[in-house]
Amino acid sequence: MTHPHPAPALTVVGLLSGTSYDAVDAAVCDLRLDGDEILLHPRGLHSAPFPDELRRAVAACLPPARTTMAEVCRLDTELGRFFGRTAAEAVETAADGRADLVVSHGQTVYHWVEGPRARGTLQLGGAAWIAEATGLPVVSDVRTRDIARGGQGAPLASTLDALLLLAGGPGGTPRRGALNLGGIANITVRGASGEVVAYDLGPANALIDAAVADGTGGAETMDTDGARARRGTVDRELLGRLLDEPYYALPAPKSTGKELFHGAYLRERVAAGAGPRPSLDDLVATVTELTAELVAAACRQYGVGELVVSGGGVRNPALMARLAKLCAPALVSRMEDHGLSSQGKEGYLFALLGFLTVNGLPASVPSATGAREAALLGSITPGARPLRLPEPAAKTPVRLRVV
Repeated sequence: MTHPHPAPALTVVGLLSGTSYDAVDAAVCDLRLDGDEILLHPRGLHSAPFPDELRRAVAACLPPARTTMAEVCRLDTELGRFFGRTAAEAVETAADGRADLVVSHGQTVYHWVEGPRARGTLQLGGAAWIAEATGLPVVSDVRTRDIARGGQGAPLASTLDALLLLAGGPGGTPRRGALNLGGIANITVRGASGEVVAYDLGPANALIDAAVADGTGGAETMDTDGARARRGTVDRELLGRLLDEPYYALPAPKSTGKELFHGAYLRERVAAGAGPRPSLDDLVATVTELTAELVAAACRQYGVGELVVSGGGVRNPALMARLAKLCAPALVSRMEDHGLSSQGKEGYLFALLGFLTVNGLPASVPSATGAREAALLGSITPGARPLRLPEPAAKTPVRLRVV
């Protein structure tokens, strides 16, 4: 039922820099509460490539590399300034120069996991720099509160997935799952009792990018258009060793990152084989197949009839073709079929999370993250004006509708 007096819309900028740290996406949208629904009107997506020097600085501090607190401090500042410039550009280009809120995920540099438990997480990109550049309040550090309540702090995509893609449909609609292919692949599905289940499956672009960068001496950083995977042949013996990774046997909810799946990890697995080292194209084909195998196994486990895919991995036709083949009879579709761009989905996700926060609404799904209970997420940095938050919402939304 529609509320007779819908709340006013907020124009929100959702900022995301993923684990590939090649660009920052700023997704701009209007969000408002309408009874038990959230209405989302996409305004546009502005992407800015990482400056080369900043990209090198991020790479130099990521595990298993060692870093110093001085380097962390400089990186936090430079990322904050870069994110601030990008957010300000997005407000001008996609919001006619007027917005109400910025939500920044920041750049993940470490996700602290011990066995099945997440202990902490660190995203850099100082929110004060974003607030200074835009004059707008900023919601940041959105993962830590969930971890403080015993959760994984991930995958937060489960919030948008549950409201938009898993909220139910007409009788006979296939059971739907949502897959995001970033550096890490994460999936959201419904469990046997109807609860939302979400977890990091394992690597997506992380090992593909690592194989290409290592094999070309850094001349290439990704498998553009899946060309190497298409030329290569899967090394089944190596694939078997990769699939023996203990992480995959952990029960959901669980989370992971490049702390585990990095170039040195892949080199060690390759070196453990008795046969000849695979060619670069064969190695890329093998780690591409790894991701497809992990996704297909999850689809079988949860009886997925339609898998909605988003993230940078949708631009890899070799990976998408293997998903379509291995996930069959499940239909593999894209986020565009549901009103949002595949590239922009996570930016819109963080816009949604910050919108929920400023409206006093918990933004995590405990059954997905493993937290004891849902939490208000993030810290709020005031903008140029005194901070004014809306009255806390009276009704918890159960559905997200793209308009």
